[in-house]
Amino acid sequence: MAQISGGLSMLKIIESRLPLSEKKIAQYIQDHPDAAVTMTAQELGESSNSSSAAVVRLCKSMKLSSFQDLKMRIAGDLQQSDSFEYRDIQVNEPVVNIIDQMTYNTVSMISETKDYIQKEKIETALEWLESSSKIIIYGIGASGIIAYDCQQKFLRVGLNSYYFEDPHLTLTTLAHCGPDDLAIFISFSGETKETINILKQAKKLKVRTLGITKYGKSSMSDLVDCAIYSSPKKEAISRSAATSTRIAQLHIIDILFMSYVSKNFQETIDSIDKSKKLVENDND
Repeated sequence: MAQISGGLSMLKIIESRLPLSEKKIAQYIQDHPDAAVTMTAQELGESSNSSSAAVVRLCKSMKLSSFQDLKMRIAGDLQQSDSFEYRDIQVNEPVVNIIDQMTYNTVSMISETKDYIQKEKIETALEWLESSSKIIIYGIGASGIIAYDCQQKFLRVGLNSYYFEDPHLTLTTLAHCGPDDLAIFISFSGETKETINILKQAKKLKVRTLGITKYGKSSMSDLVDCAIYSSPKKEAISRSAATSTRIAQLHIIDILFMSYVSKNFQETIDSIDKSKKLVENDND
């Protein structure tokens, strides 16, 4: 079984928004992670001057399935080196340094994102992909690049997918969707105004909604039926082009795509071969 981690960073991110009973537990775990992983919920509640019920509520606040899930993630953290921070570039930085820094940032972002992805959320998304008549995908700006990549991958395996840069066209298509369809929304911040507005309309239409966003509380994570999280680490100020966060979102799309291909192997391979032959014939 693959090792999971990220428990300590997840606690740090949500700590300020927790009620006092859960905040006491979060602080205790961060101060005593080695001890926390050996405790029962009751022992942790008592040690943090809180309660076992608050331990269960904390896990729910973290979007985790159980206290055991949290302990496994913390145990994984203890076996790793310190979490990464983005390496910024400087004026007239040597190209060799930029190669090293960008590679480090990208690999680290993907590695951290793995810790936030829950297999249950991926499995839910796969069920919806298989059962949806139409799939609407929306993102704006840098997230629009991810949405476009998502559409072209899904189309290759025969999924009826739509992505439009124009929010009005997106809403027009969404108007003909219902409970048997799926709308996928992509926003790293989870607060992009245009994306949230369309998401609210999808909810009114009772369309199933999937969000791809950073871990933590946001308008998107509160609204969608299912959220798949990437690492919430912010990029260096000088790199406003969302380089590493874009890679993390693409990584999630690739996981969804390859999981779908694996689960529906023969029919998806046939679809890919069919589209490949058409493109090759068009180039002749």
